[in-house]
Amino acid sequence: MSALGERRLRTVEWEDPRELASEASGMAGLEFMRLVADGTRPPPPIARLLDMSIVEVGPGRAVFAMEPAEWMYNPIGSVHGGVAATILDSCMGCAVHTTLPAGVGYTTTDLQVRYLRSMRAGGGRVLAEGRVVHAGRRTATAEGRLFLEEDETVLFAHASTGCVILR
Repeated sequence: MSALGERRLRTVEWEDPRELASEASGMAGLEFMRLVADGTRPPPPIARLLDMSIVEVGPGRAVFAMEPAEWMYNPIGSVHGGVAATILDSCMGCAVHTTLPAGVGYTTTDLQVRYLRSMRAGGGRVLAEGRVVHAGRRTATAEGRLFLEEDETVLFAHASTGCVILR
C-alpha cells in the first residue's frame, strides 16, 4: 500500500507490430483497416495499451471508441490530454490510411488539438471520428472530433492533422 492508498496493476499484451506492418504494406489502406476493424487482424500495440478500437471505417473516415479509465488520469484527477491527442491522431491517421493504395504509407507531420472539456472514468464511452479533408499525392489533411458516444453534442476536443504520403 502506498501513502495514498491501495496500489493498482494493469497488464497489457500485444502482437508483434512488425508482422502487422508487413502485412499492411501489401494491401490497400481501406482493405487493411477493415480487417483490423472486424477483428480479422490484431490492433497495433497502442490500441491495446489504451483499450481503443475501430468501430467504423470507410473511404476517408475512421471512428475509434474508448472507455476513459482511472489509469489514464493526470495528477489533477482527469484523463490526461495526451490520451485525447492519441485517439484523435489515430482516427485521423487511419482515415488518411483508407485513401492509400497498397505499398503506400503515411506519417503525421503535425497535430493541432483544441481541448474543450475533461474526460473522467465512469463518464461513458467516447468516440473519435476522423475525416479526410484533402487526399493529395504528397500530403493529406484530416479533421477529428472526440465526443461522448451517447450524446454527440458533448464534445471533449477537436483536432486537425497533416500527413506526408510515403511512396
